[in-house]
Amino acid sequence: MVITSGEGAWVTDVTGRRYLDFLAGYSALNFGHRHPALVAAAVDQLGRVTLTSRAFHHNLFGVFCRELAQLTGTEMVLPMNTGVEAVESAIKVARLWAHRVKGVPDETAEIVVMGGNFHGRTTTIVSFSTDEVARAGFGPFTPGFVVVPYGDLDALRGAMTPRTAAVLVEPVQGEGGVLVPPPGYLAGVRAACDDAGALLIADEIQSGLARTGELLALDHDGVRADLYTLGKALGGGILPVSAVVGRRAVLGVLRPGEHGSTFGGNPLACAVGRAVITLLASGEFQVHSRELGAHLHDRLRTLVGHGVTQVTGRGLWAGVHLAPGGLTGRRAAEALLTRGVLCKETHRTTLRIAPPLVITREELDLALDAITDVLTH
Repeated sequence: MVITSGEGAWVTDVTGRRYLDFLAGYSALNFGHRHPALVAAAVDQLGRVTLTSRAFHHNLFGVFCRELAQLTGTEMVLPMNTGVEAVESAIKVARLWAHRVKGVPDETAEIVVMGGNFHGRTTTIVSFSTDEVARAGFGPFTPGFVVVPYGDLDALRGAMTPRTAAVLVEPVQGEGGVLVPPPGYLAGVRAACDDAGALLIADEIQSGLARTGELLALDHDGVRADLYTLGKALGGGILPVSAVVGRRAVLGVLRPGEHGSTFGGNPLACAVGRAVITLLASGEFQVHSRELGAHLHDRLRTLVGHGVTQVTGRGLWAGVHLAPGGLTGRRAAEALLTRGVLCKETHRTTLRIAPPLVITREELDLALDAITDVLTH
């Protein structure tokens, strides 16, 4: 299938057939296709300057960083382009911080990560993936990572040593099946980091920016990270935009020339990013995600026991875990395609539901009717 256009929660293929896009969390189109405020920001900037040499600042860079810091309640912003670049940048910063601030000898710092994680597909990041599809054939792998089970605080504390620079965690594991950790877990991770003098890095690339009903998924637990990685929705479906945001005492360890990006923080990205920030600052999308998310989960839970073992997730984001012996995630996604709904499976047995944040209740019910029909017949 080749998509030719889209608007709101809908996309159209080359034959003219329309589909409800429930892949939005995956494809970063959280604000719908061709959101007018985002398109207007991009078009306006295209008539000005879209790229500047790293030797020169541009008028949008500082204001974008300031507004993103204000929105997220952080002190410093490092703009990049893609989510995986943001994670790689956070890893570099954590190692440098451990060496210069914590006093960990150079080349000995460790970062604790979670089993079932997904942070991207660069060589360093697949080095600590537990998904053999992501790892197989790509070695030798980057050292310096310790993997513990997601949701297991005892295992986390047992893995932390004086060499621990940081703990890297997804507040909700998207690729893992839209998994929410046990109550108190994220607060326990924060406490473990504090006790060990280590940083907490929250990967909010999929879970952040209103997807779960709060600005950041960590906000559900009243937990603050030292560094956050942001992406996907930050570009509004217009272009790739990402950033690391966090405490000045951490991001400020970088000195001129130690890290950078040719395209990170370019004028076009900053213009679109600022438009996204304006949409989020109103709180409208957080409320919409909470309210429609409750309806989404209420309807999906009625499927448990009818080809579904459990439903996980938060806000407008859900993992529908399919019963063994029934439909695979792939077969369910293919069946939904014929009914005009785009979904994606993960780990064969889970169907991921991630509608754009502009979706209406009527559109949501239309897709949920199709999902119910596919999974119960």
